Amino acid sequence: MLVFGATGQVATELQRILPEAQFLGRDRVDLTAPSACLTAIMEARPSAVINAAAYTAVDKAEDEEGIASLVNGEAPTQMARACAELGIPFVNISTDYVFDGSGEAPFAPDHPTGPLGAYGRTKLIGEEGVAAAGGAYVNLRTSWVFSAHGSNFVKTMLRLSETRDKLTVVADQIGGPTPARDIAKACVEVAKQLGKDPNKAGTYHFSGAPNVSWADFAREIFAQVGKEMVVEGIPTSAYPTPAARPSNSRLDCSTTEAAFGIKRPQWKAGLAEVLNELDNT
Repeated sequence: MLVFGATGQVATELQRILPEAQFLGRDRVDLTAPSACLTAIMEARPSAVINAAAYTAVDKAEDEEGIASLVNGEAPTQMARACAELGIPFVNISTDYVFDGSGEAPFAPDHPTGPLGAYGRTKLIGEEGVAAAGGAYVNLRTSWVFSAHGSNFVKTMLRLSETRDKLTVVADQIGGPTPARDIAKACVEVAKQLGKDPNKAGTYHFSGAPNVSWADFAREIFAQVGKEMVVEGIPTSAYPTPAARPSNSRLDCSTTEAAFGIKRPQWKAGLAEVLNELDNT
C-alpha cells in the first residue's frame, strides 16, 4: 500500500500495522502541488492508496482557505484520479466538519452537508472530487481523533493539568472520540475489502462510542490517570474560536458495520491504551 502522510496521528499508527507500506510525508510530496500526488501514485503503482494527510489546523484555515483547499480538496482529488486510472482502491479520511452540527441525531452518510467553516468546506471539496473520479473509493468520515502522538485533546488535557487543579471545558458539543489506531485499522480493512468488491465504494462514517461531551471526555481522562481535577462544563459561547465548531458531531456508523463488518470502537478502552503508551514514553 501507499500512504500519504507520515507523522500525523493516523499515519503514525498506519506505520505500525503496515511496516511494508510506502509512506509519503511532506518531505517527499508537496500536497500544495496536487499533481505531484498523481505522479507519485503512477510511479509507485501500489495495490491500494490511503490518504492520511490533511490540513487540519481548523482555526488557521479561516485565513488560509486557499492552501487548505489545495491540501484537503485538490490533492485527494488527484490521488483518486490516479487510483481510478490504475484500477486500485483509494481510502480518503474525512471529517464530521462537513456537517452543520445541528440537532441531536447522529448524521448519516447521506445527510445533507453544510460545513460551518473553511476546514469543513475544503474537506467537502475533497470528498466530492474523490467521488467524481470514478474509481473504487471510500471517504471515511471520523471525529475527535486522539492518540499518543501529535496534538490532540487528550495530550492537551494532561499538559494543562500539570499546572492547574481546575479546568473549564466545553460541555455542549457532543461527539465520538476516536482512537487513531482504530481509524488506521479501519482504513486498511476498508482498502482490502474495496479491492475485492469495488461496489462497496461510497462515503462512510467511523467514530468512537459512546458519544460524549468534551467535558465528560476530559473527566474520563482524569479518572483513568487517577488525577484529582475539577472539570467545569461551559457553553461554546464562553470559549470563542476563529472557526465555529459543530455542536453535534454524532455520526451514524451503521452502514460501515453493515458493509465492512467494522464496529464502532469503544473509546474508553482506546484511551486506556493511549494513556499507557504515554506513561511508558
